[in-house]
Amino acid sequence: MTNKTNRTYWTYRIVLSGGGSGGPVSPLLAIAEELISNNDANYDFLWIGTSGGPERLMVEKEKIRFFSIPSGKLRRYFSFKNFTNIFSIILGTIRAFLILGRFRPDLVLSAGGFVSVPVIWASALLRIPVLIHQQDLVPGLANKLMAPFARTITVTFDRSLKDFGHKAVLTGNPVRKAFAEASTKEKAISDFGFSSRLPVILILGGGTGSSAINSLVAESLSQLISRFQIIHVTGKGKAMSTMSTESRSYKSYEFLDVRRMALAYQASDLVVSRCGLGALTEISYTRKPSILIPMPDSHQEENARLFSEKNAAIVLDQKTLKPDDFIAQIERIMSDDGLRRSLAERLSFVMESEANKKITAEIYKIIN
Repeated sequence: MTNKTNRTYWTYRIVLSGGGSGGPVSPLLAIAEELISNNDANYDFLWIGTSGGPERLMVEKEKIRFFSIPSGKLRRYFSFKNFTNIFSIILGTIRAFLILGRFRPDLVLSAGGFVSVPVIWASALLRIPVLIHQQDLVPGLANKLMAPFARTITVTFDRSLKDFGHKAVLTGNPVRKAFAEASTKEKAISDFGFSSRLPVILILGGGTGSSAINSLVAESLSQLISRFQIIHVTGKGKAMSTMSTESRSYKSYEFLDVRRMALAYQASDLVVSRCGLGALTEISYTRKPSILIPMPDSHQEENARLFSEKNAAIVLDQKTLKPDDFIAQIERIMSDDGLRRSLAERLSFVMESEANKKITAEIYKIIN
């Protein structure tokens, strides 16, 4: 994603860091796209992530150089893994220090993830400016560990401003350009081999896949495909052999690249999703009515609660959710045009607009 222009511009070197899941990846790629599209400078990007996470595939598709470092997750509760992971973090910091020392970036950007902690600490040692983006409503431990070393912390929700004091700037969460460039609904439906006569439901299990949601779909599928067409993104390695892939009304994918994901949203009349901020941002941007099933006992429950308080989504509890209830909720929403319209309209009260432009404006303040 290194841009080439016909003019002679200054080249800014920027390190992007995040991974372990797809959550931190999309917003950083969206920011990179926005910087390049402004065509006011040259940008040379480098990514530092994990060796085994999904981010490598996503990043290399965008032609960004990728380096992996050791990383460990520190837990808030007692665990012997905390002791072993300390050594991984130390090794990761040394490795990040060497990478940054060679690349000599003008700025380091992170959107969370424990792999970024050594990168930000190494940046502080090298006095490289840092911008952190806080996606979720409640900051995770990784962002708390990195925040003292950041010049600016952009946040998705106004409730997060108090967590970071004078460094915090309200921006919203950025979205990939493919969502702004998506084709018509009719073409998107055709692209998935569907008919325009039946509604389309997009079911997302999150960046790493949700076995619980996949199982729910498997148990409900025979009833759902009699009335709806289903696009089901199971997550990498989470495809279930019990699901019929022969039906014209059911399409299953382990992973969709950003272009196909934008088409899937465009084709859909209802979205069923986990509550990671990537998916919630896409739901908000595309104004799709949704059923949210947050991961139990996680930060996703806070994200979902905010959408529920704003009457911008239907939130279901995974712990008590049965296939019959799941089917009934889908049928209730799909039979009520007014409810779907209200859910879509209320999304405008949840997230800030123009996040891409607001975050790049903060970047320019640092690098110029």
